[in-house]
Amino acid sequence: MLAAPLTSGLDAADAAPKPKSYKNCTALQKDYPHGVAKKGARDKVTGKAKPVKNFTVSTKVYKLNDGPRNARTGEYDLDRDNDGVACEKR
Repeated sequence: MLAAPLTSGLDAADAAPKPKSYKNCTALQKDYPHGVAKKGARDKVTGKAKPVKNFTVSTKVYKLNDGPRNARTGEYDLDRDNDGVACEKR
């Protein structure tokens, strides 16, 4: 007899915010506290700083928040160091 799997009562869709464009990093970090990255990205650091590794991986959200500000859509560039991780924070 197989036991039923344990669940938290939340679907994956309930746990993640809907992909959208954010005005700034403060707004993005309310939904993604350590930033958001495209698949395969690594945080670029200088000096003795350690890279952030606990960001959320979502290429769709990353693409909505990377690039020059688009006057028509209002999207902002939130990955200013172009390392594939937007708004990285420890």
